[in-house]
Amino acid sequence: MIDLTALKSELKEFIINESGKEYNPRDIRDDEPLFGEESMLNLDSLDILQISVAIRHKYNKRLNDSKEAMRVLANINTLANFISKENN
Repeated sequence: MIDLTALKSELKEFIINESGKEYNPRDIRDDEPLFGEESMLNLDSLDILQISVAIRHKYNKRLNDSKEAMRVLANINTLANFISKENN
């Protein structure tokens, strides 16, 4: 069983590292949008692509297209749920 709290903390650091943003992972709320106008991180499409590739390498989880990536990377909660699923 995956510890979702630990996974969410790990994912916050992972996203900051992969995107090159200068933020403290503790400042990112689990339900905060990761991209768009409402986002503190303000990730763009290139960040999303880079993070998607890194997810495949680190977690062995494939995001099949940009629509799925936008849905999965909506916030930390959606990403943690995607990573923690057994089959995807």
